[in-house]
This record gives sequence, C-alpha cells and structure tokens, in this order.
Amino acid sequence: MRISLLIGILFYSLLSACVNDDDERFVFFLHNRFLEEHGLNESHPEFGKVEYSKIINEFEKAGLNVISEKREGNVNAREYAITVVAQIDSLLKTGIAASNITVIGTSKGGYIAQYVSTFANNPDLNFVFIASFRNSDIQNIPEINYCGNILTIYEKSDLYGVSAIARKENSTCKIVHFHEIELNTGMGHGFLFKSLKVWIDPTIKWSKGNYELI
Repeated sequence: MRISLLIGILFYSLLSACVNDDDERFVFFLHNRFLEEHGLNESHPEFGKVEYSKIINEFEKAGLNVISEKREGNVNAREYAITVVAQIDSLLKTGIAASNITVIGTSKGGYIAQYVSTFANNPDLNFVFIASFRNSDIQNIPEINYCGNILTIYEKSDLYGVSAIARKENSTCKIVHFHEIELNTGMGHGFLFKSLKVWIDPTIKWSKGNYELI
C-alpha cells in the first residue's frame, strides 16, 4: 500500500486501515534530486529515467507499506526532514514499533534521510542511505549524527562511492546494527535511477529487520 507523505488528517484514517498486526512494516522512500525539478517521464541526459514507480512497486510487492511522494522544487533537505520526522511520530503514536519503520533515501533523498536519523534520534528506527556520502561531508555537514539501524549502499564507480564508516564513528548515538554494501555495477550515480535488485533486495531485507541480510 502506498501512502502520500503529506496528506494531513487522511493519513490517520489510512493508518487505521492498514495497521493489522505487529508485523506491519512501513517504509518512507525519499527519491533523488533529479525528480524534484523534472517529471516522472523526463530522462536524465546520462542516466535516463528515474524508475520511481517501479522502485515503489518492488517495495509493495515485498509486503511493505510505502509512504512517499514526488517532491517538487529544490526543497531544503533539513526542513523536509523535519516533516518526515513528524510523520514518523504520527506512526509511533498509533502503536507502530520504531523497529518496524524504515527510512530509505537515494542521493539527495539519502541526505534527507540522514537528517531524519539525526532529528528523530531514535536508535530503534531503521535507515538505508544510498549513494549519499562523501568524505568531505564530515567537515561540510557536521550536524548530521547517525542514529538507528544503518545500512549504507554505494557504487564503486560513483562520486559518492565511499564508505560512511567515518560518519558512524563520529556519531554519538549507539548504533546496534550497521552494515555497508559496495556495488560494482559500473553505472556510476545512475545505478540508483533503476529498480536494480542489487540494492532493492538488501533494502527490503533491512526494512524487515533482517540485519544479517541473508
């Protein structure tokens, strides 16, 4: 089931309809920057179309309740993260366990997700940061503080294809589960535009509490 991120009071009625048992899992999917200023059918000159709908469909087929929207305009990552945290708080108030909530972000969406991790400051939430870290971030974005169960996925041929272990070690929150996956698709930053099993499958496993990724 897909739920729009910003739907006000309707959000609560949809929650009541889809919360059935303690195994219900929710994911917030935050897409990359390109889609903020381009349509779903527009193609990036190098990477092609963002397979936004296909990606969401893969999560839904796995039984996850997807909360997502296509952002419009060059949104402020920090401010948008505050909105996501408010939605997470709404879920928690309905009785959903923090461990059943995962925030997934690709590229700029991954940076928004990192701010969500920082502001929520909840070690039981799950996060998947995809192609959203550079070594210079430690100096340039010092306010980000990882908190939660963290999976990072990056592509070796990408500008953002580096380990984020330095950020983890620089964070003050206790992180019980932390794992990194280095991909070798040769697609550069374009790998996250596609609904590739190499990053979607481990993301689904992480969202279901399979921290061993087996």
